[in-house]
Amino acid sequence: MTVSDTDQIDALASLAAASLTLWDVPVDATVRLINLSENATYLVESPGGFRMVLRLHRDGYHSRRAIECELAWMAALASEGGVATARPIPGRDGALIQERGGGGLAPRRMVMFEFLAGTEPDPDQDLVAPFRQLGAVAAKTHLHTVSWVRPHPFERLVWDDETVFGPHATWGDWRAAPGLDVESIARLEAAEMLVRERLAAYGRGTDSYGLIHADMRLANLLIDGGRTRLIDFDDCGFGWFMYDFAAGISFMEDDPRVPALRAAWLEGYRAVRPLSAADEVEIDSFIMLRRMALLAWIGSHAGTELARSQAPHFAFVSARLARDYLDRCG
Repeated sequence: MTVSDTDQIDALASLAAASLTLWDVPVDATVRLINLSENATYLVESPGGFRMVLRLHRDGYHSRRAIECELAWMAALASEGGVATARPIPGRDGALIQERGGGGLAPRRMVMFEFLAGTEPDPDQDLVAPFRQLGAVAAKTHLHTVSWVRPHPFERLVWDDETVFGPHATWGDWRAAPGLDVESIARLEAAEMLVRERLAAYGRGTDSYGLIHADMRLANLLIDGGRTRLIDFDDCGFGWFMYDFAAGISFMEDDPRVPALRAAWLEGYRAVRPLSAADEVEIDSFIMLRRMALLAWIGSHAGTELARSQAPHFAFVSARLARDYLDRCG
C-alpha cells in the first residue's frame, strides 16, 4: 500500500462508484469501503438486497496476467479441489478483469466477486473448531496444487526467505518497521539467519512447496453455519505449504491459545493429507518468517488502519518471539 492510496480514499471511492456501470448491477447500487490494505475492497449493495464485493487493485502490485492466474486457481479449486471460493462476476463485456481510471487516478484493475454469507471469526471466541476446519481447507488446497496443471504462463508472487529478507523484499526491509532498537534488530537478525539455515536444510520438495493461499488469517475467513470458508486469494503464490498455518495466526503469534490452535489445525490437515515430522517441526520457522514479513509490512504500509493499530507493540513482541525461537530451535 503506497502512501498515495491512503491519501486518496475519496478518489478511490468515487472511482469504485463510477465503475459500477461496467457490471450488470442495479442502478441504485452504492459502494462502501470494507477494507483498505493492499487493495481497496468495497461492498456493493442496493436497497433490494443485492450484494457483491468489488476489489480495486493497488497500482503496480499485480499484473493483469497475475490476476488472471489467481482467478484461474480459485475456479479450479472450486470445481476440482472441493474448496468453496468466491465466484468472480464478469463485466458487461464478458471480461472478469475490468479497468478504469478517473478523478486523478490512473486506470485500476478491478474484479467483482459474488457476496458470500458468513462472519469473520471473533478472535476473542473459541477458535479451535474454525482452525480445525481451516487445516482441512489448507490440506485440500495443497493436494490440489500438487496435481494441478497450471495455465501457461503462470505468474504469481513468491513467499520465501529471499522475498521476505532479500534486498528486493516484497514488503520492504523489516528493519524499517517502527519501534525497533539496536538490541531488537540484533535478535531479529539472528532469527533471520536461523530461519534461512533451517529452511535451506528443509528444502523445496513438491510435497512441501508449491502454490499456497499465503494469507489464511482470521480476516480472510468466513464462518457460516459452522462452515469455514476461505476468501481473498490476492496474495496467493509460491511458498512452503506450512507457511499457510503461520499466516493463519498472523498478528496473534504470541496468543497463549496458539498451541491449541496449532494442534487443531494439524488435526484437520492430517484428516485430508499426511504430514511428515519434518513438516511439523519446521512450523516454528514459518511462524518466524511470517512474523518478520508482517514486521516489514507494517513499516511499508504505515498509512493503513491495521498497521497503525499494530505499530505500538509489534516490534517489541516480534523481538521476544525471535528470542523464544532462537532458544527453541537454535
